[in-house]
Amino acid sequence: MSTTTSSPLFWPFLLYTAIVLSLVCVILGVSYVLGGRHNERATHEPYEGGILSTGSARLRFSSQFYLIAMLFVIFDVETVFILSWAIAFQELGWYGYFGVLTFIFILVVVLIYEWRNGALDFGPDGKKILQAYKKITLKAKSDEMVAK
Repeated sequence: MSTTTSSPLFWPFLLYTAIVLSLVCVILGVSYVLGGRHNERATHEPYEGGILSTGSARLRFSSQFYLIAMLFVIFDVETVFILSWAIAFQELGWYGYFGVLTFIFILVVVLIYEWRNGALDFGPDGKKILQAYKKITLKAKSDEMVAK
């Protein structure tokens, strides 16, 4: 009674491994031979750009920065979901349509919430600027009246 077992051929895998390793060695060797070596004044400085670093790189960012970054991620993910829905529109039918409408409605509610809480206020308030301008012009007029 003879049993024939089919053993997998390992020689293609070994050949592939040998080719990859030899290619890596050749690339590293060529980069070592052809690579530039220099030891100038700014070689060990960050970026080697000649600009002297001052202070620490550990800066404190405003919490507004993180809020804006989170909003960007949220609406970036929204775009991915809506585009994938648009691609599969035919297969999803009305069920998918109402699903994406619900998704967009929730995102609009979140956007209105963020807007009402001031998350989208990037600069100074326009009303405060107008009040300060009016105060400056009134002071200038009163100084003019005193000078006369």
